[in-house]
Amino acid sequence: MAISEYLGSTKNLAGCVGGLVGVGLHFSGLVTGVLWVPVVVVLYAAGALVGPPERVRLTVDPTAEAAALRSDLDALLAKVTAAQSRLPEGTLAQLDRIADYLRPALDRPAELAGDPETGHSLIRLIRTDIPLAVEGYLNLPWWMSVGKKGPAEELGTQLGLLEADAKAVSTAFFADDVRRQADHTRYLEDRAGDEEG
Repeated sequence: MAISEYLGSTKNLAGCVGGLVGVGLHFSGLVTGVLWVPVVVVLYAAGALVGPPERVRLTVDPTAEAAALRSDLDALLAKVTAAQSRLPEGTLAQLDRIADYLRPALDRPAELAGDPETGHSLIRLIRTDIPLAVEGYLNLPWWMSVGKKGPAEELGTQLGLLEADAKAVSTAFFADDVRRQADHTRYLEDRAGDEEG
């Protein structure tokens, strides 16, 4: 533990309280002479020893995680843009639509931290599903077929499914906001009806 970390720790704070008790004993006259200095040191050490340990925090900072996901999404789109000439027409537009569904949730990291299912879905889409779909297409020769479809058709199908998934994830994430908006509209309509009647 670094010195700066220790200075703000609960063990140091408990030790300081013990040391202050020793100083208080000296000024109250209970500990006199040169003996008060070792008493303060001993009480500080006792307080530091019995002080509670620092709390362990294993959770990830939601703001940092959302920023990392946004960065990963932007890097993915930049790589796809660089390979645009090798992709079927419309692929970049479809990926932009998928990103447009995902970005608003990433802009609300505190709420995202409270919704682990959406967080997991975003991680899966950004770090696994979208890259695998595009990489799979780019790594196949143009003449290769996948089942009954060509690689371009297969990529289009995959991106269509991913777009629907991204839209569903975003819709579920913002469902409470939609409900609040509708409730407020009903409230205003009811209030307007009461004022007219």
